[in-house]
Amino acid sequence: MEGVIRGKAKAADRHMTPQDKLTDEAGRIAALRRYDILDTPADSAFDRITDLVRTLVKVPISTVSLIDSNRQWLKSHPGLAVTETPRSVAFCDHAIRQHHPLVITDAQADPRFCNNPLVTGDPGIRSYAGVPLRTSDGYNVGSLCAIDTRVRDFAPDQLAALHGLAPIVVEQMELRLLAERDALSGALTRRAFVAAVDRQIALYLRHDRPAALLLLDIDHFKAVNDTHGHPAGDMVIEAVADLCRTLSRPSDAFGRLGGEEFGLLLPETGETEAVLAAQRFCDAIAALTIPHDPPLRVTASFGVAAIDPHRVTSGSWIGAADAALYAAKRGGRNRAMLAPRVSLRAA
Repeated sequence: MEGVIRGKAKAADRHMTPQDKLTDEAGRIAALRRYDILDTPADSAFDRITDLVRTLVKVPISTVSLIDSNRQWLKSHPGLAVTETPRSVAFCDHAIRQHHPLVITDAQADPRFCNNPLVTGDPGIRSYAGVPLRTSDGYNVGSLCAIDTRVRDFAPDQLAALHGLAPIVVEQMELRLLAERDALSGALTRRAFVAAVDRQIALYLRHDRPAALLLLDIDHFKAVNDTHGHPAGDMVIEAVADLCRTLSRPSDAFGRLGGEEFGLLLPETGETEAVLAAQRFCDAIAALTIPHDPPLRVTASFGVAAIDPHRVTSGSWIGAADAALYAAKRGGRNRAMLAPRVSLRAA
């Protein structure tokens, strides 16, 4: 059946038809969030696609638009100065509600859009063609759009070009996700984790939202490799990573920073909660038995740092957690230590 989820789909979803998925908003948002692409920097791979759309369809504006819960966010937007709009005014919000392209030849003559601020004001949209961006599990998470400021038709070959390029956008999203995952542990790579930290800092600076950072290092990991061999060390890395992901919330970010060191980013988490969370992770790792002959047991040390006005770069925030981690190592390992806050007077 067309639209049946392949590979990573949940068993329950396999009974959903493509039409069902057009109205499954919770599933659609979950599919979008799995790509972890919202609020990421510009990417030349996506810009090349929108530039090609502008050339082939002969329009001044093309976007890769992703529809979040309450907003439209643009991964690529040549010809537009904005990076997001309210979802309520997004043409693409209409495009994702159908399987075929949405084509508007004159927005001022269309009752759905004639009073839209994107039509009556900047950028003055008059015509639009958008092809849904359908994920491998059958959800429309956004659209690839061609936008003009004049009334016009879109030729069949131009719509065919859009239709052919839309799956390439989704492929780039998939490739981006794969490139950001560590092959052994499945955690984010260091670069992807730091990018997540940077996004959280931006959220803190805009809206003063709390967050905490946990760094953990597996204790005496070199001894595991020396005693049992590197395959056993890999098993330890995988087991600890699996456990941390199991204990994490969906909103948390988990990354491998190098070797046996990992990071956990905890949004909407204060200092006290973060210390308690670190201790739970610490205790769970100490209780973990890793199948091997003989079975393997390890512990880990944790450093905890809450975001504050003195930790508004990824380097300073990670550095504070790293210093606390090494204090935990010096203090005897298998424990969590909190990075002290810098007082305003000391600063």
